[in-house]
Amino acid sequence: MRLVIARCSVDYAGRLTAHLPSAPRLILVKADGSVSIHADDRAYKPLNWMSPPCTLKEGSGDEDGVWTVINKAGEKLIITMEEVLHDSSHELGVDPGLIKDGVEAHLQELLADRIDTLGEGYSLIRREYMTAIGPVDILCRDADGATVAVEIKRRGEIDGVEQLTRYLELLNRDPHLAPVRGVFAAQEIKPQARVLATDRGMDCVILDYNAMRGIEDDKLRLF
Repeated sequence: MRLVIARCSVDYAGRLTAHLPSAPRLILVKADGSVSIHADDRAYKPLNWMSPPCTLKEGSGDEDGVWTVINKAGEKLIITMEEVLHDSSHELGVDPGLIKDGVEAHLQELLADRIDTLGEGYSLIRREYMTAIGPVDILCRDADGATVAVEIKRRGEIDGVEQLTRYLELLNRDPHLAPVRGVFAAQEIKPQARVLATDRGMDCVILDYNAMRGIEDDKLRLF
């Protein structure tokens, strides 16, 4: 991974145009080829980025200090460096990935086996569908044959919605899968997470762990 802290301006040219005026920013260049520009706020979300596959060209001569990042669709991210404050590279090696908590991993296994929990006519494509930014918990199709990406959490919070958002952005670039919609599934979903998920067009599903395991609850019922 390469870390560059620089005063720079950024221009995006593609399906739309966007401009970031000059300011000090952090630029991350990852081994997968992705480039992202960050400010010192907004948590982990970048101001702008280019997902792989893409190429980075550092200008020389009259274009010295100009970085041009181009993806396979021909979209460009042009970074104009005014002053480089830090530039370092670090070899991180192969990441072991996120180890899910036991309940969360079991929820994924149970839902894959009982995919019709999401609705009649659903069919499983695969668990742990790998993407360039990590595995999607479950990829499936609904009764109409449309692709659905499912993110599973024990406790559904805003960071889980953001994670599913990133997966959907990437999956919807694949013409063999698009359009892909999202399902945010958890044992409990926080109100703020539900509002954000709904606003982004995702469905929210509450998973009953015991019911999926075939265990009846012990509460008294009136029949």
